[in-house]
Amino acid sequence: MRLLLLACLRAQTGNATTAARIQSHLHAAGHICVLKDAFLYESPAEIADLTSTDKFDAALAIHLYKGGRLLQGSRIPFGIIFGGTDVNEDVKSEEKHRVMGAVLEEARFAVAFTVEMKELAAAEWPEARKKIYVQTQGIKTTPSETFDWYRFLERADIPTDTDRLYLFLLICGLRRVKDPLYLVEVFSDWHRKDPSVHLGIIGPAVDPLFTREVKEKVKRAPGVHLLQELPQDDLHAAVKRCFALVNSSTSEGMSAAILEAMDLDVPVLARNIPGNAAIIKHKETGLLFSNPQFSELGLGVSLAEGLCCSDLPATCCTGA
Repeated sequence: MRLLLLACLRAQTGNATTAARIQSHLHAAGHICVLKDAFLYESPAEIADLTSTDKFDAALAIHLYKGGRLLQGSRIPFGIIFGGTDVNEDVKSEEKHRVMGAVLEEARFAVAFTVEMKELAAAEWPEARKKIYVQTQGIKTTPSETFDWYRFLERADIPTDTDRLYLFLLICGLRRVKDPLYLVEVFSDWHRKDPSVHLGIIGPAVDPLFTREVKEKVKRAPGVHLLQELPQDDLHAAVKRCFALVNSSTSEGMSAAILEAMDLDVPVLARNIPGNAAIIKHKETGLLFSNPQFSELGLGVSLAEGLCCSDLPATCCTGA
């Protein structure tokens, strides 16, 4: 079967990573899967021409609005994979809600990464409940064996000549829904009390205006660093060497970064939102926090109990 897969393919983003994995799986199953960037097309007519000219048998789209809207009126059968922001955020727009409902009505099936995501979608479009299937996201980590950890730290102006270093990594595209500024002040205050603690924010500049805001804020926050993007293999190697992964998003479908950190046996601290709570059991497989306020002793105690890291510096998220 020759399949078209539509997704937002901005490099180093979760959607691009997910799309590549789906493509690889379909290839392994004996199908031909062609990836196309949804941002390069403006209307369903363009996709109709593409599917007709290139003789596609069926199509998939990641994100009910961004990818799905381009398949409206499609001449070939198609399915939808929920992205997260479609069900969590785009439903708040009356026009997007209308378009997504129409797309879901035409789709042969839809895939949600979690039961919670299925229930959110079914609450918005009850008639589609029977065509929504839950399939958790698969991940594969491939940490580079040649990654230079110390060079990575030096480029970020993080001291390497120390016996103690607690580098927390926050991996996300720089856009408001990922809320990378949520913990900046807290980590900077923590760094002032304990210089061995650092927060590194790493990811593509998805929203240029917001990226400038992040850069300005980070400049005034000692101990917080905006890091250069890395190829996936190097990023996995960096995660493997860091102290913990942090996720502060206001909305997630299923965070690949969290799954990858877990696969690499790296502790995870994540904001307590449905997408994160669906894959993290508090104090067993990670920590969930509900506000950016840190007590002086809370974090060390919570991490020691939840992640078996009793030598952590003292501090943590309250309100989990």
